[in-house]
Amino acid sequence: MPPLSLIVIAFAAIVLDSTTAYIAWAHTDTCSIQIAKLEALLDQSMGKPVAKPTLPQSFGAQLHRQPTPESVRRAEQNAQFRLRSILAHAKSLDEDGRTSDCFQSIAYAKRVLGTN
Repeated sequence: MPPLSLIVIAFAAIVLDSTTAYIAWAHTDTCSIQIAKLEALLDQSMGKPVAKPTLPQSFGAQLHRQPTPESVRRAEQNAQFRLRSILAHAKSLDEDGRTSDCFQSIAYAKRVLGTN
């Protein structure tokens, strides 16, 4: 039977290999393709409960005040503006060749959309 240290090393090698394969798979799309996919999802989902951008809960909501239709519309517009600005920043990073930063912006945009 092999020593425990060899088993641990073999296990670590397998985990590292699997993680590397996953990371390579996750970044098969370029940043510009990811941006285009998110923009398409955003355009498709506006007005539908699929994947809308969100903002943190307002102070009024914490005081159990009911939102008005106007405040809901304004909050949705603000969230959409926020997401569009994140995607514009990601495009700028992609154009500058800052791929890693671009993918970080994409990940943040996905969190805002609630798709990540």
